[in-house]
Amino acid sequence: MSTKLTQGYEKKRGSSGGARRDLEDLRAAINHHASENLHHGIVKVKLPEKGKARDRWLNRSEAAKLLWTAWRHKEEQTTHRGKNKGIKIKTGKYTLRHIARFILIGLYTGTRASAIAAASPRKRQGHAYVDLDSGLYHRLAIGRRATNKRQPTVPLPDRLLAHMRRWYDKKIIANHFVEWQGKGVKSVKTGFARAVEVAKLDLSDGNVTPHTLRHTAATWLMQLGTDPWEAGGYLGMSVKVLIDTYGHHHPDYMKEASGAITRKRETTKRVVGTPQTTKPAVRTRSIRAI
Repeated sequence: MSTKLTQGYEKKRGSSGGARRDLEDLRAAINHHASENLHHGIVKVKLPEKGKARDRWLNRSEAAKLLWTAWRHKEEQTTHRGKNKGIKIKTGKYTLRHIARFILIGLYTGTRASAIAAASPRKRQGHAYVDLDSGLYHRLAIGRRATNKRQPTVPLPDRLLAHMRRWYDKKIIANHFVEWQGKGVKSVKTGFARAVEVAKLDLSDGNVTPHTLRHTAATWLMQLGTDPWEAGGYLGMSVKVLIDTYGHHHPDYMKEASGAITRKRETTKRVVGTPQTTKPAVRTRSIRAI
């Protein structure tokens, strides 16, 4: 038996990236099924081509704008009666403050969205653990096995740690650092998209999503000249991926090559029969002098 799943799947499920991930899961399930001798036919799963890697990142001004927008945003309700019918009125409810906390953690740690959503100040099965005493962020959820998506334990920046301690001490959060109405959230996509919309960020260079915060952290570390080995370890990213994707932001990126291309080459001319020591070196003309 031969079965071929085509790219028509992506038209039903949305983006080619999402379709590819779903089909990869399906292929893995089929292969596992075969390895257990539960079927003996050949099932081929054709995957859509990989899309171009997204590297949209936020500059400091954009990041600050997004953060403050999420922190200050208040719920709006439309009046349905009276002379103000149809007018939107802001209530006293801050509906995006959990997104502001998510943004702050994402910018300062470059952690994947799922690990931020699972972060807890308490040791709990299935959750990432933030030790507020030692300042260590154990990103791999307790009881979970490590995967190719690295989630190493890292020290938290002092400024972020101070915020997280304050949130906990003042009971702003209880069991999760990203909570909505006292409960943890599984996804921040809707709230994050709303914050981006209200902040009116420029999307001409690409959409801004929760994963953009990881791109931003990696870019900022490179721009600040951080050692790639240190930066990769902090982000949970291989040095190769870091350099291939974000290396051009590093101040030392190809600096030696760009400097060498205009450097004068030291050469000497010597008159035949004359000792080399009696004739001073004559430098060749630079490109600038030609």
